[in-house]
Amino acid sequence: MAIIELRGIKRHYILGDITVKALRGIDLDVESGEFVAIMGPSGSGKSTLMNTLGCLDKPTAGSYVLDGLETSRASSDEFADIRNAKIGFVFQGFNLLSRTSALENVELPLFYDRSGSTIDRRQRAEAALVGVGLGSRLDHKPNQLSGGQQQRVAIARAMVTDPAFILADEPTGNLDTEMSLEIMSLFQELNERGKTIVMVTHEPEVASYTRRVITMRDGAIVSDRPVALRHNAALDLADWKERHAALAAEEVAS
Repeated sequence: MAIIELRGIKRHYILGDITVKALRGIDLDVESGEFVAIMGPSGSGKSTLMNTLGCLDKPTAGSYVLDGLETSRASSDEFADIRNAKIGFVFQGFNLLSRTSALENVELPLFYDRSGSTIDRRQRAEAALVGVGLGSRLDHKPNQLSGGQQQRVAIARAMVTDPAFILADEPTGNLDTEMSLEIMSLFQELNERGKTIVMVTHEPEVASYTRRVITMRDGAIVSDRPVALRHNAALDLADWKERHAALAAEEVAS
C-alpha cells in the first residue's frame, strides 16, 4: 500500500517578473515500509519536495495523497492536524527544547492530542525513549546528552505519535562518523520493524544505508533506483570501533 502518492506536483514561486519552477510535475509513490533517500545538488528541488511531503508548503498544482488523505486542498488548520498525526519530523539541528528533559521533549507532540491523559502521554514518551536506547536518560536535558543521543531523542519524538512515515532532513549533518553510524543503525532498525522513512541527504554514503535513492535535478526526478549494495550500519559501526581501538592501542604502545 502506498503511504505517499504524488501526481503532477508543481511548485512555482513568483519573484518579481520571474517565475521559479521549483517542482516540475513530480510523480512519486512511496510504499509502506520503504526507506527512501532523496538526493540532488543545491537548487534541484529536493528541499521544496521535502516541504511538500511534510505538509509545510502547498503545491501550486497536482495531488498529494498521504495515507489515504488528499492534502493539497487542506486548510491551514487541517494541514497542522495532518502533520501532527501522520508525519514524524527529524531535523539536522535536533530542535529540542533546551530547558526540558528528554522525556518532556518527546511528550510535546502528544499535547495536541487531547484524548490522552497525562499518565498516558508520559508512558508513551517513555516507551519511545526506551525504543531508541535512552531508557536511562529520561530526565537528562539536551546539554547533558551527546549529539547522537540528542538525535535519538528527536527520533523518539518523531515516533511517539506512531506516524505514517518519518521525514528526516539531513539527520546526520551535525554528527561525527561514529554518531552518524549509530543514527543510521537506528533508522535501519526502525525500518526493519516496518516504519516508513523518507530521508533528505546530500551524502551518498548515508544514502547507501537506505533501500531506494531518488535523485533530483532542476525540479524533476532524474533517477529512481533501488540500492544495489546496501550497507549495514551496525556492522560498519562495529568495524569503525574496532579500527579506532586498534589505533588507540598502537598510540599507547608507541
